[in-house]
Amino acid sequence: MYRILIVDDEKIERNGIRLLLGRQGRELEIAEAVNGMDALKWLEENRADILLTDVKMPLMNGIGLLEQVSERYPDMKKLIFSGYGEFEYARQAMRFGVEEYILKPVDPEEFRKAMDKLFDALDLEREEKERKAAEGDFFRKYVLNAVVNGADMEGLKRRTEGFSLDFLNQYRRMMLLETGGDFFGSGDKELMDEMVREAQGVRFDYLNLNPQECVLFFTDEAEDWKELAGRLNAVLARRCGTEKRSYISVSSGLKDGTQIADRYQELELLMENRFYDLESRVYMAENEAESAEDVRLDDDTLMKQIRQDIRAKDMLSLKEHCRRLFLNYGKNAGFSQIYVKFVFASLLKLLYEAIPEKTERELDEEMDRLYRAEDMDQVHGIIEKNTGLLEKKLEKESGSVHREVDTVKRYIFSHYGEELSIEQLAEMVYLAPSYLSSLFKKETGQNLSKFIKACRMEKAREMLENTHEKIGGISEKVGYPNVSYFCQSFREYYGVSPQKYRDQGEGVGGYEKNQTGA
Repeated sequence: MYRILIVDDEKIERNGIRLLLGRQGRELEIAEAVNGMDALKWLEENRADILLTDVKMPLMNGIGLLEQVSERYPDMKKLIFSGYGEFEYARQAMRFGVEEYILKPVDPEEFRKAMDKLFDALDLEREEKERKAAEGDFFRKYVLNAVVNGADMEGLKRRTEGFSLDFLNQYRRMMLLETGGDFFGSGDKELMDEMVREAQGVRFDYLNLNPQECVLFFTDEAEDWKELAGRLNAVLARRCGTEKRSYISVSSGLKDGTQIADRYQELELLMENRFYDLESRVYMAENEAESAEDVRLDDDTLMKQIRQDIRAKDMLSLKEHCRRLFLNYGKNAGFSQIYVKFVFASLLKLLYEAIPEKTERELDEEMDRLYRAEDMDQVHGIIEKNTGLLEKKLEKESGSVHREVDTVKRYIFSHYGEELSIEQLAEMVYLAPSYLSSLFKKETGQNLSKFIKACRMEKAREMLENTHEKIGGISEKVGYPNVSYFCQSFREYYGVSPQKYRDQGEGVGGYEKNQTGA
């Protein structure tokens, strides 16, 4: 579709040009103006690809119009009509970038050839713009996908040498959209167009992670992020229908592109709320004004992670989180026995809920044994036994997790101090990086980069608790050559700096007691 503006004070002339344009065999939208002033007024509110103008007209002639158009709309193609005695006008017109010049009376064949030249030039320009836009969109999405999955920034810069990554610093906030259906596939333009309209001028880029998940990267600030998320979710809800639900999580603010991976992990953690708070459809980040010192990896957080592990049938992650829950109490004698038993009774109930074959009577008997336990070893034995029962049930039900995922996990546990990239891990198990990422998320319910970070943070915590190794040495041993970045990551993960964690003497639990005066 091309839009053409015909400017001529003679209606007969305008009709004649319309007739000739109709013979071009192209889809055209044609507008008319009776003089240069009329044309400029129309162009203030409309766009034209080609300007066809007479020279002699009242109020503002064709030369005056061309001068204004060449300044205001330099990309517009221009053709003028003039009589045999108006060569001086034609010469002036050339100064203003006129591509074609036709003498009156207009010869139909000459007009056809001139217009073909203009259309061909426009076609080439559009193709070039579309090619550059496609290349830019591909590059942007490639980079965003890499960053979201925790790619090393220095390595990414090397792989994309010659291209700027500065666009990553323009984003102010992120949203994770998740649906119960395949709504973010290849045919998503109509959906995104509707979301753009609903965003009401708050601009964003988007990245489809899979047919069910999409991340929005906002370049503008919204007056009310929760209200905006609600409007966008309404769009998803209309498309999902009543059978399939949709959810949106909203991150805290972004200072620059280095925070994108962490904010994505934040979004995933927020999205886990849907498993225990199905009535809510929008999950917001915690109060950003809250001090990070007040945030800790507490029992509630661990229990949420355990729920997710059970739901994802991820036994390796479940055992790790259970171990960390025991560590919270193994060194903290300040907790009462009844409180400790209450915590692990909640865990036991989660395990039993995942084993339908177990009866309420069996659960009551196991609960009774737990509450009668004389020490932590007995509590540990009860939890370990029932974790084993769940593992046997899952193995019987659907077999073990994919061998490739298990291999990757074990490699990460053994090589957490080395550089770990999704490309390297994928090559090791002979899978495409994108497929490994999707498979890992499907099998574990956890993002691969998030899993790597969790492993490294846990090892760092152990070293802080059990060794006198310097912070810089620990940072390097857990795969963070940059000490400051390690400290930042540790604080974001545990809520306190590595040094403050160590200074408390008893880890996160000890930090809590010191804060409360226990």
